[in-house]
Amino acid sequence: MKNKYRWWVIVLWVLVMLIVSANLAILITGNNYIYRALVFNYVNIDDLDLFHTRTIDAGTPQPWKISTDFNKGKLPDSVRTELEKLETVAYLVIRNDSILYEEYWDRYSEKSLSNSFSMAKSVIGLLVGIAHDEGKIKSLDEPIGNYLEDYKEGFAGETTIRDVLMMSSGSNWDESYASLFSITTKAYYGSNLEKLMHNEVKISEQPGKTWNYKSGDTQLLAFILEKVTGEHIADYASKKLWKPIGAELPAEWSLDHKDGHEKAFCCIYSNARDFARIGKLMLDSGSWNGNQLVSKEFVRQALSPNDLLYDDDPASHVTTYGYQWWLMKYKEHPIFYMRGLLGQYVFVIPDKRLIVVRLGKQREKIQVDRRPIDIDYILSGALEVGR
Repeated sequence: MKNKYRWWVIVLWVLVMLIVSANLAILITGNNYIYRALVFNYVNIDDLDLFHTRTIDAGTPQPWKISTDFNKGKLPDSVRTELEKLETVAYLVIRNDSILYEEYWDRYSEKSLSNSFSMAKSVIGLLVGIAHDEGKIKSLDEPIGNYLEDYKEGFAGETTIRDVLMMSSGSNWDESYASLFSITTKAYYGSNLEKLMHNEVKISEQPGKTWNYKSGDTQLLAFILEKVTGEHIADYASKKLWKPIGAELPAEWSLDHKDGHEKAFCCIYSNARDFARIGKLMLDSGSWNGNQLVSKEFVRQALSPNDLLYDDDPASHVTTYGYQWWLMKYKEHPIFYMRGLLGQYVFVIPDKRLIVVRLGKQREKIQVDRRPIDIDYILSGALEVGR
């Protein structure tokens, strides 16, 4: 018994020492984000209370019209099964600027805020276009080093704003969501984006050649926007987008720390109806009720394939991405869309004047033609109710 007792004491002592050593390593290296990542395990659409935020203020609301055919269409059973399997919380179809179909699950409503994840990238792209239209950015072909001191030498000195808009910076950003130690995890759970980008993000390859999706590119754009506008991203978004498009509710944008930087690559918290407004703005070539918020030319470029080469298929030209916006075809319908990590989507089907929003907690992991296969269900349902 004594030997057995001693063995357990040794095991416990070793475990305690490992825990102490691990904590010391975390504290010494400054990787405190690991605690938050371990506690909350995986990103969620309801992460709003985990982080400091800055409000994207709304102005005078411009409510959507309600179609005379509201909710008369029926979702196919196969579509409903897929939506519910992936824990959809909002499904919205707008036709000709009127709400045609709307449904919510799990106690969510038209007022519920949830995380956009990477749909925020498309918003940043638009804000860059607006800043360019205003002359705050002189040219999309300016080197980013004109605004960011860390990016003046070597390949970094060759990297332009357009390169970054197209996700072709050539940076070493690791777009990994599962790894506890990837820069994406550090950026999401960490508390100092500026330090993280300064210490870890380097332009390691020739920019402007291949497309490689990297959240860090969007964060670079946000830092440039802060420099040229002299404003916080959320404040600029409020003034140039949220208020002019008549958002019904304020939104929230997660920060790296109190009064810090917006996590531009993700993390706008809003609702389905207000997210849909971004789709309408792009459907109408940057105009909102006759007010041109972003130039038609920038919208045209943003929604055109960037014609780079795929990093993982250098024999093929990019057809699925423009300037922070995704592109596709479905049943011969050209479509552009915003896309987030857990199946956050705003789709625009121009030839049908349809805007489709799906928000939820999961998306399919299998991809076909560089898109998750749940997209096909979402679009088929919208086309069915929109017939």
